[in-house]
Amino acid sequence: MRERTLERVRKLLAKAERTDNEHERATFMAAASALMAKYGIDALDPGEQRQAPGDRIVTLPAPWAREKARLVGLVAQAVRCRPLLIGRGDGGHRVHIFGFAADLERADVLATSLLLQMASGLARTRPPAEAAAARAYRRSWLLGFADEVYRLLREAERRAEAEHVAPSGSTALVLADRRAEVERAVAARYPRIRVTVPRMSGTGYHDGAAAGRRADLGRSRVPDASSAELAR
Repeated sequence: MRERTLERVRKLLAKAERTDNEHERATFMAAASALMAKYGIDALDPGEQRQAPGDRIVTLPAPWAREKARLVGLVAQAVRCRPLLIGRGDGGHRVHIFGFAADLERADVLATSLLLQMASGLARTRPPAEAAAARAYRRSWLLGFADEVYRLLREAERRAEAEHVAPSGSTALVLADRRAEVERAVAARYPRIRVTVPRMSGTGYHDGAAAGRRADLGRSRVPDASSAELAR
């Protein structure tokens, strides 16, 4: 069933990628994100709950490695994983993501697509002519894109959670237990965590957020190299 669900998601996303009609694109995107959220909720079955959380490290190469890492982290967080930005290494910025298997898979699918869409969207933008202002615009555009994608994904997750009837007990309690397990796995690896907030000076945030609202949602794996297509 899960493989069939993912196949339906990929077909919807392929249709969204092929159309130039914004209304059709938004319709396909909404259907795909709803299916992906339901896929995550279906993983709340007791057999899945008995599994321990896993983890993976994703490395995002330049250019805009920090901003791409933020997008990957926000996508992971939206689908109930716990991301940590762990800085430079292995040729880029690294994100260490903890979560249950189905949620890690969803983060993989979504982040891969969104990295590519962010690249193509940024390439189409028209920043100010002056070099310093252009770079600030692009960076704020990237932050706006990532934040809006996170908001849309969280809305889909909340709807799926509200509609789900757990086989036994409350869905909210099951999710809380899973979050606690993931946090314990994080604490075992990183007992001291520092919280940071990105600073922004450009004027492209709202344009980036608008592009995020039009985003398609997914492919198969987070790449190491293809995301380097982001415009410098």
